[in-house]
Amino acid sequence: MSLMSKLLMSTVVATVALSANTQPDNKTLVNYIKKSVVKNPQVKVKGVTVIESTTHKDLPGWTILLTNMDLEYKKKDIHAPETMFIKDGMVTGHLVNLKTDKDYRDEIKPSVPDGMYDDAHLLFGNKDAKHKILVFSDPQCPFCKEVVPDILKAAKENPSKIALYYYHLPLLRIHPVSGILTRVMHLAQEEGKTDVVEKMYTLKIKPQETNMTKVLSAVKSHTGYSINAEKVNAKAVKDALKADTDAASRMMVSGTPTVYIDGKWDKMRDGYKKLISFF
Repeated sequence: MSLMSKLLMSTVVATVALSANTQPDNKTLVNYIKKSVVKNPQVKVKGVTVIESTTHKDLPGWTILLTNMDLEYKKKDIHAPETMFIKDGMVTGHLVNLKTDKDYRDEIKPSVPDGMYDDAHLLFGNKDAKHKILVFSDPQCPFCKEVVPDILKAAKENPSKIALYYYHLPLLRIHPVSGILTRVMHLAQEEGKTDVVEKMYTLKIKPQETNMTKVLSAVKSHTGYSINAEKVNAKAVKDALKADTDAASRMMVSGTPTVYIDGKWDKMRDGYKKLISFF
């Protein structure tokens, strides 16, 4: 069970009566979270931000709110995603199809705002390409190692068709070494050395390694890229990585790799294949 799961004990069957309005006001949403979502008394609910209001073709009459809960735990601010399904003055965190076992909570994510397609995150392809792919990834994530290199390759080889925007989401609780590696990748991309980003997916290093000297030595040996600790530890670099993490929170991203194609979540992470199959 993840830390977030321990903090928040959301239940499938609980529903709470709301006002008759299709979309309740913020105060009502906060009360719902306090009563039915956050079960840990040590967690303070400070607010809730509605990221997007949407619908789903399988759920006529339901309004779906994609939100971030603003919480405080042991004097630390936490932003946790929460999906709310609302209809006829009722709200629930889960809607499950009993025939298919499909939980629609796992089927819906916010669409990508245009502002996330910026030059700083454009890794491969032309920004005016026909299609835009956005990726949240960690080079030490086993699933990322399987999927992301092929997506990068597709964008690199088809620049007029695919613009690839890359966001760092190091999973530090699982492999702390990513904290250093992603900062190195950020610097390499700033210098136009996009090959370093690609090569980082085949770097073999202990996931728990946090010795800066050892990590930078391994990176140099594997990629040929030499960088010093002072640059890696620069405030601007750390701020850039935090901004990526904040973007992941805004997009309700909880794992890697998370992939979007033309603004929509690509749950199977293979939608890029359809884009290149016609080239």
